[in-house]
Amino acid sequence: MSVTHDARIQIRSPASAAPRQAARGWPDLNNPAAWIVAIILLIMPLIANGFFLIEIFATTLMLGTIALSLMFLAGYGGMVSLMQLTIAGFCAYMVAVFGTSDNANISLGWPWWLAVPMALTLATIFGTLGGALAVRTEGIYTIMITLAIGAAFYYFTNQNWAIFNGHTGINNVATPHFWGVDWRADVPFYYVVLVVAALCYFAVDYISRAPFGLALQGVRDNPRRMAALGFNVNAHRVAAYAVASFIAGLAGVLQVWNYRQISPGSVSVGACIDILIIAIVGGITRPIGPYIGALVFVLLRTFALDFLVKIGLDGNRFRLLIGLGFLAIVFWSSDGVIGLWQRWRRSHRPQSDRPGVGRGHG
Repeated sequence: MSVTHDARIQIRSPASAAPRQAARGWPDLNNPAAWIVAIILLIMPLIANGFFLIEIFATTLMLGTIALSLMFLAGYGGMVSLMQLTIAGFCAYMVAVFGTSDNANISLGWPWWLAVPMALTLATIFGTLGGALAVRTEGIYTIMITLAIGAAFYYFTNQNWAIFNGHTGINNVATPHFWGVDWRADVPFYYVVLVVAALCYFAVDYISRAPFGLALQGVRDNPRRMAALGFNVNAHRVAAYAVASFIAGLAGVLQVWNYRQISPGSVSVGACIDILIIAIVGGITRPIGPYIGALVFVLLRTFALDFLVKIGLDGNRFRLLIGLGFLAIVFWSSDGVIGLWQRWRRSHRPQSDRPGVGRGHG
């Protein structure tokens, strides 16, 4: 049975298709709020200074894109991967290795338009191989395997000097200059990040409605039934890892251009877990969720330290606020901030607009 045929079967099922179509369509492009957010993002360089433009909004989009790759795996495939930041970091390292940096003994000096495709290709292969290993397990074992891959990569980069330059990393990585524009300048770089984030968002939204995405959700819900229908369950899962790895790799390229350096601290185990927190806080059932979670995370990480100092506490405990916020959101909503928002909207919806209210029988 073909993927397309089974996708049509799922779409005809009213009990399950309706809520998922609503979830995939969020935010609705016919909703004025979505257009308001889009316009604000487009004019952000006119209303924000360099600090907020890069350290808040561009960083939010980059972390959100990495978390989006996790959301794609967890939300549509039922696979929680803790190696998405590792894949992004691997891609960033490859950009530094194949491109130009201060360390001429390591960097090969390729132009960016050759180094970036090579880095993305290797990062996708790296993530796909890790996914091929992870799909042989389920549940907590998948989480542990992907975490082990992330931890192994972190310690390897710390100790390897021939390729990754040990704990000092690779510094002063060259950024693109073409058409007379320094694309690492604040405004051009912000728009590059915005375009990449938008493309990844709409790509994930499209894939979720495509035959492959519908089949992947079927594998998530009932892998045994999908296998009985003739689908290769592991092949769909590995393909999902390949897509997610490419998305994470794109964010890795942006990160190494942003900081102009990459070091083992960027791929630490704690940073890998941060991506999971971002995805869960925002919501792992909708592509917009990771970006909302990333905004919450970046704001807390940036301003929590000053807040704690002002109230007389140790500023180094800023992660305590992040943890408390994470616990509060998860306690009140299993679908993160998006779930809280939709619950609030339902509670304030007029009685006549609620399903089953004011409708007669027969």
